[in-house]
Amino acid sequence: MTEVAPSDQLLVVIDPVAHRSDGESVRIAKDVLSAGAATKVCLPAGPEEFARALARRGSRRPVVVGDDRALLRAVSLLHRQRALGACAVSLVPVGGVLSLARSLGVPMGAVAAARAVLDGRERRMDLLVDDSDGVVVGTLRIPSVALPSPGAVPFSGPGEGSGSGSGSGPGESAAARPPWLRTCQSLVRTLASRPGRLIAAPAPEASRPSRLRVEVDGVLVVDLDQPVESVSVTPGVLGGAEVEVRPVSLGAAVAPIRVVGRRVTVSGADFRYRADALVGGPVRTRTWVVWEGAWGLTLPVG
Repeated sequence: MTEVAPSDQLLVVIDPVAHRSDGESVRIAKDVLSAGAATKVCLPAGPEEFARALARRGSRRPVVVGDDRALLRAVSLLHRQRALGACAVSLVPVGGVLSLARSLGVPMGAVAAARAVLDGRERRMDLLVDDSDGVVVGTLRIPSVALPSPGAVPFSGPGEGSGSGSGSGPGESAAARPPWLRTCQSLVRTLASRPGRLIAAPAPEASRPSRLRVEVDGVLVVDLDQPVESVSVTPGVLGGAEVEVRPVSLGAAVAPIRVVGRRVTVSGADFRYRADALVGGPVRTRTWVVWEGAWGLTLPVG
């Protein structure tokens, strides 16, 4: 880990969601950071201002006050600016989605996290970058294919919509029909115009297995003829990524397939994937490559 100088100037970017959800933690973080370093505080109103603030940070070290999504937004923007190698990112976690921050070792309290920003060290970590320049900090997951929930189907009783018993014969006028017949036919038309009864279709399984072709460093791991429950890719394993494929069990339990590599290509029918807290796709094919030591995060010493 590389030591971070406490005298660094800081650009504190406060995510609007964090400011609205927990203003007290945001205020505490600002007070601690301002007491320990020269800070410029920015409260962007939306994604455009968030990106503009990072692009104009100058020599200031970026500090994100927000949840996992705010951290991912900052890392993604700095990656596209090709600026991740020149600065360490710091995070004060505030918000409801913090599983990624916790897994990375960021302190959960506002005071402890702010002190880590001031006194911590930079830890370089790997990054997954896909062929559309999207990034994955934690884990990439490709789940089973979700099945759409069926709606209720209309049911028509005998004769509904067919006109039987409710219309006039050829050439027959309403005045020529006796009153009792006109009353009966009016009643039939009224009943026929009511909405049909709805019968709920039986609920299907929540998902069905995916059929995907997975290649790691050019070596085929699983092909389209082997349905899989899920695929996950996690960077940071021996300079590569751990790829786990879970085949569908057809009776006896099937152990997951685990391999390590630097380049992962997944293809098949349209599929969606979860990159950390974000959902991407649908796509027919996507390749992810490990960028070793591509970004730095400030963490507590020790």
